[in-house]
Amino acid sequence: MTKRHLLSLFLLAVLCLPIFAQMQSPVQFKTEWKKVSDTEAEIVFTGSIAQGWHVYSTDLGEDGPTSATFNVEKIEGASLIGKLTPVGNVIELMDPIFEMKVKYFEGTAKFIQKIKLNGGKYSISGYLEYGACNESSCMPPTSVDFTFNGTAPVAAGTPAPAKEAVKEEPAPAVDTVATTVAADTMKVSANQNAQLEGTTDYWKPVIDELQNYGEHEGEESHSLIYIFLAGFLGGLVALFTPCVWPIIPMTVSFFLKRTKDKKKGIRDAWTYGASIVVIYVVLGLAITLIFGANALNSLSTNAIFNILFFLMLVVFAASFFGAFEITLPSKWSNAVDSKAEQTTGLLSIFLMAFTLSLVSFSCTGPIIGFLLVEISTTGEIVAPAIGMLGFAIALALPFTLFALFPSWLKSMPKSGGWMNVIKVTLGFLELAFALKFLSVADLAYGWGLLDRETFLALWIVIFGLLGFYLLGKIKFPHDDDSNKVGVTRFFLALISLAFSVYMIPGLWGAPLKAVSAFTPPMSTQDFSLYKNEVHAQFNDYDAGMEYARQHNKPVMIDFTGYGCVNCRKMELAVWTDDKVRDIMNNDYVLITLYVDDKTKLPEPIKVTENGTQRTLRTVGDKWSYLQQTKFGANAQPFYVLLDNEGMPLNKSFAYKEDIPEYINFLETGLKNYKK
Repeated sequence: MTKRHLLSLFLLAVLCLPIFAQMQSPVQFKTEWKKVSDTEAEIVFTGSIAQGWHVYSTDLGEDGPTSATFNVEKIEGASLIGKLTPVGNVIELMDPIFEMKVKYFEGTAKFIQKIKLNGGKYSISGYLEYGACNESSCMPPTSVDFTFNGTAPVAAGTPAPAKEAVKEEPAPAVDTVATTVAADTMKVSANQNAQLEGTTDYWKPVIDELQNYGEHEGEESHSLIYIFLAGFLGGLVALFTPCVWPIIPMTVSFFLKRTKDKKKGIRDAWTYGASIVVIYVVLGLAITLIFGANALNSLSTNAIFNILFFLMLVVFAASFFGAFEITLPSKWSNAVDSKAEQTTGLLSIFLMAFTLSLVSFSCTGPIIGFLLVEISTTGEIVAPAIGMLGFAIALALPFTLFALFPSWLKSMPKSGGWMNVIKVTLGFLELAFALKFLSVADLAYGWGLLDRETFLALWIVIFGLLGFYLLGKIKFPHDDDSNKVGVTRFFLALISLAFSVYMIPGLWGAPLKAVSAFTPPMSTQDFSLYKNEVHAQFNDYDAGMEYARQHNKPVMIDFTGYGCVNCRKMELAVWTDDKVRDIMNNDYVLITLYVDDKTKLPEPIKVTENGTQRTLRTVGDKWSYLQQTKFGANAQPFYVLLDNEGMPLNKSFAYKEDIPEYINFLETGLKNYKK
């Protein structure tokens, strides 16, 4: 991995924060059968794409976005010729997010699949699957179903094809009445008013009724003040690293000595600090302009991105430990430095500030990366710029202050071993957070490498070693031989060791709310003595609703996913609260629906959504369809309270780790149910 790739990865860092969205249909496909000759035909898919959206072409590779694919479910009297072919104006460019060339259509998309006709009756059915995105979000893989039947001329001298005997498969056994109700209700479709005799239409859309309760709770964005302070704190940390601190006295002295006019020297130092601010604010604005306010959000659960970020953090941690030094190519900084010497005035000062940004990259880069992780998921258009503003002000502050008060330079702490301690400490922290990114990829692929015990055991060891390092018991190549441990270093060691001890009960199932945002879900725990968790009573919507109606209880629907990180945070940080757990276990029927469950349905179900027919093939498809058509949402986690007739009792709730608000959400639903 090149240094340029490492730099790019910092600009792509994000966490998982779901986006509540009304459903939309930005792409409309029509399918037609085009006869080419007596022995050949074409299936033509023509899509109309809304402005701002694009549909991806074919053969993009496993690590890229969803490619367009042609899928056959039944074919008789015919065969395929070649692969699905894109036709028309295909745009091809390098995608900075996927780090690969992608091909897509804008405005109109067209795909053609050639078919060979064997003669006589033919029948072919299947679906086109495609992916579509805009600047800030992507649709889930979407299918376009097709079925074509007919009779093709038989070539002279060619024997008619033998009629194949069709073996009828026995219908799958149905275990419960609830399963039958679920299947039948699906066939009725949420968009129809028909109801099964003796049942309630639980799939009836309630989007308007839900919105009448007001905006959904959750997805709390950080305030701009919080974003600024987070950036400022990151800048202060970067300030005390070996890449920045030693440069301060040299730079300030240079400005004060370069001219006999002290006022001009001070003005130049102020300009230097302002240039640093401008450089980093422009970086924040560039991120917004290039990726959009919310585009980085889509990377949060991307397994490939998380693996790359994991590797990058491990490499930087090794560098901070002293294994090697990571710097940008020296010719970059030398070129900028030489330009600064050749120019005069404001441009010269600006180029010097830019040189500082390049030289300090190995220390500031990881901090900027974590800062972007925190702020790029807020949905605020100016968030990256505000965060970089805070970071740059903290970084530029000492240059201007020491220029105003030169006598302070004498009291400035000298560079020394204490700076290396800060650098190694950052290395330990990067190693710990690297495991969080690996955990996301592990959950997405289902490898099972980092179950909760393994993750916690590694964190216990990492923070334990950090504590021993701060106590001087462990040495790295760049550490001095001094065995003295200052008071500040001692208390930091105490905190680190105490944190390790705090996590030990988690090996036996303790919830550990303080780290629930980072650890894998409790479901990956192999051994647990902690029995006070909240567990769903049903994983089937119709069965759970029938049970609630029979027992006269309200319902809580939990739309979740196996790879949903924020779902796990809510389950460990909010659901484990005593009052929340008591209400959910005793007052509601909890139905948990996994929208990414790949279990095949007994048979595909055809439904109509937004005037378009689609086929549901997996259990996850079924629950995703329910969330979209009944509630008008498609993000997880998504919590909604219903009465036992399927009508909402309160506004919905998304991701927000606020226990009092969640309790109010549940209690309001109960009050409305009792009314």
